[in-house]
Amino acid sequence: MSRNTVNRILLALAGLLLLAGGALVLAGGFDLYGRLGVRMPGWWPLTSPDQPVLSDASRTRWSDEPWWWPVVFAVLGLTVALSLWWLFAQLRRSGPSSVTLPVAAPGVTLRLRSRALVDAVETETVALPEVARVQARLTGRPKRLLLRAAVRLTPDGDPAAAVDRFLTGPLAHARTALGQDLPTDLRLQVARPPSPRREPAPRRVI
Repeated sequence: MSRNTVNRILLALAGLLLLAGGALVLAGGFDLYGRLGVRMPGWWPLTSPDQPVLSDASRTRWSDEPWWWPVVFAVLGLTVALSLWWLFAQLRRSGPSSVTLPVAAPGVTLRLRSRALVDAVETETVALPEVARVQARLTGRPKRLLLRAAVRLTPDGDPAAAVDRFLTGPLAHARTALGQDLPTDLRLQVARPPSPRREPAPRRVI
């Protein structure tokens, strides 16, 4: 599961929780239950504008239990740990920021931004026949790079021919520029042909 997918799931869950909490507060604050004549269960929170979000009974229900405070601190600690993990995951790069290119001059180090290499691969790939769209990224470590590419072909595209063109074209050029082998995770998708447009039936004149 990619980082973007995890971020979307976490943000969606947080948004749903905030939306549900806000809806409960608004419903109680505007006395929607009373206006609509809806009777909520006794445990339902905030059923009227005069009711606090947490009653005294709710706040002190388990405070005298020996397990209450350890559970509270454990939940808070777990929340902080997960938040820090998510924050550091955003700051950590998924791949190297630059790669080293081989040069003939001794004592000279030539570095190329990884984004520039990926842009070159994408530009050359999208110019190939039967390629509609491409998205690539460079992951791994400087000594063990991995190129991930997702190529979308046109409806009449030939996957076998597209793979051969990619291997002998953009990928071969990238390997030559790096001076090393570049393992690649290539994913192909053939676009669906557009559905035939239905012509409107002729009108019958009576």
